[in-house]
Amino acid sequence: MLKSNRKYALTAWCARIGVVATLATGTASAVASNLDFLNDTPMSYINSSDIESIKRALADALNTNADGEMRRWMNDGTGNSIQISGMLTPESTIREGSRTCRHVLVVLVAKGQSMDFHPDFCRSPQEEWTLQKR
Repeated sequence: MLKSNRKYALTAWCARIGVVATLATGTASAVASNLDFLNDTPMSYINSSDIESIKRALADALNTNADGEMRRWMNDGTGNSIQISGMLTPESTIREGSRTCRHVLVVLVAKGQSMDFHPDFCRSPQEEWTLQKR
């Protein structure tokens, strides 16, 4: 009797693992196919030169723009054949001792699609702005 209970438990466990594996595989495929909406977003067109250019413009905006003051960015001269534009707007600034943090609105536009990002950057004196992970 004990042997048949073990055999049943092992069979049931294997069946559960099979179901979980099947669901995980199906879910991963479904999730991947649901990400197709990202195919025509500005992020899908950005190259490494664009990223470096955005970083420079963002650092300039963080260093010089007042809260609510927008800075325009274009990817002219980056070698990308797709025109991408951006608006970089520091929205709020918080100072805690010698540390300064800024919340920024970044809007990127390419091929009629736009994306909004709301990153936070912080720095201390003589340091570069650092993206804060959430």
